[in-house]
Amino acid sequence: MATRPIRPRRTDGAKLPRRARLKATWLLFIPLAATIAVFAPALAAAPLAGGAAAKAAVCAACHGAGGVSQTPSVPSLAAEPDQYLEWQMVLFRSGARENPLMSPIAQQLSDDDVQAFGKYFATLKPPKPPPGKLDPSQMAAGVQVMQKYRCASCHGDDFAGEGEAARLASQQENYLVKALQDFKSGARRGAGAAGAMSSVAFGMTKSEIEAAAYYLSHHP
Repeated sequence: MATRPIRPRRTDGAKLPRRARLKATWLLFIPLAATIAVFAPALAAAPLAGGAAAKAAVCAACHGAGGVSQTPSVPSLAAEPDQYLEWQMVLFRSGARENPLMSPIAQQLSDDDVQAFGKYFATLKPPKPPPGKLDPSQMAAGVQVMQKYRCASCHGDDFAGEGEAARLASQQENYLVKALQDFKSGARRGAGAAGAMSSVAFGMTKSEIEAAAYYLSHHP
């Protein structure tokens, strides 16, 4: 499934004109594309000697310094449970999950590398919610979605994740929307505890996905 375009809004909450939205989207995409073009060959061919922190430094090209993403479509890795991260790397490595950048990188990782990366990122400080005034109606709608689909039963009452279940609190909103859309369409498959996500997301409406992503991204 194609990545959902970023749709910036004016500070008063109204949508920007279509031409302005397209321009803003490209202004965000171009630096990311340039970063990927520079770092992708290095990441794919990086020697696997040295500590996890040294290896993980190149991950900052996309996932941000300290594992905290500054790119709306790219997830933060900081404070994600190590088992969850290990599963995702194994899925990318096996081809069960596909991404033009992550797939070739994951194929270079040994089992020891996978475990080291998982443990390293799990120890980092979690991201913080985005600044700015909250939308009370979206937060309330998000609470209803969380309760309806019993999201806390796997991801924890604080949505910090546990074991094979991802940390969702303060994750990038755009990334959460796309992840739920991909689980719903079948474009993304999970394993372990995440294997239930396809059936959960299948029943979610577009407005429920957006409310869930907004609520979780603003959850501390």
